[in-house]
Amino acid sequence: MDISFVIVNYKSKGLTLNCIQSIKAADFNNLNIEIIVVDNNSEDSLGEILAWQYPDIIFIQNNCNSGMGAGNNIGLKRARGKYLVVMNPDTLAMPNTFKELYEYMESEPGVGMVGPKQFNPDKTVQDSCYRWHRLVTPIFRRTFLGIGPVGEKEINRFIMKDYDKSNIRDVDWLLGSCLFIRSKALKDAGFFDEKFFLYFEDTDLCRRFWLKKWRVVYNPQISIIHNHNRESAREPWYTFFLNAASRRHVISWWKYLLKWGLKNPASH
Repeated sequence: MDISFVIVNYKSKGLTLNCIQSIKAADFNNLNIEIIVVDNNSEDSLGEILAWQYPDIIFIQNNCNSGMGAGNNIGLKRARGKYLVVMNPDTLAMPNTFKELYEYMESEPGVGMVGPKQFNPDKTVQDSCYRWHRLVTPIFRRTFLGIGPVGEKEINRFIMKDYDKSNIRDVDWLLGSCLFIRSKALKDAGFFDEKFFLYFEDTDLCRRFWLKKWRVVYNPQISIIHNHNRESAREPWYTFFLNAASRRHVISWWKYLLKWGLKNPASH
């Protein structure tokens, strides 16, 4: 098996089907692929639809919503591919996306993970590669403090605003919405840390890749569309206790700090 795709569905049946359709329509140049869909107890009849429309897809019904990292782990442990693709349901591939990602990884044996350029539906470029967080980064990102010059400077550093996103380069970490992963590297670094229900599971995984000397690369010559809503940042900071996504973001940040402390490795 050349490439295994893992998609975790949670109450996003329509998006998941669109994502699958974009994979099916892609040019793989005779590569062997498999698609694994893990449903986090959505109760939305996705399994029945897939059995009817795409009987070749491996569907795994999870009996609870175990979170993004844990849900992906279920699929990744079942996958047989030399390369593994973690895709969010709200992503759409271009015709050459995966063929080009495959060819890039075949030519770069030291790269453990690569992420493509991600476009918003309005064709603007999305932030999907980042530098390591500092202690103040989430505060500036989630509160009015980010509006001032100090906060703006920190946010610009974090989202790599100084980087011309037309060049391939090593980065600290990649947004987990579309990750093309070398299976050998994942086995070496370990699967997603399931302590992170949502948020920071991608940051944590990239950090462990770097610790195992596997490069993490942003490749803007290859692209996808990502209909991304930052759920944790849609409401004002003072609605924290009413916003489940905000709470999960802050809780995951706290867990990340407990695991790694305040000292970051050198940026790449």
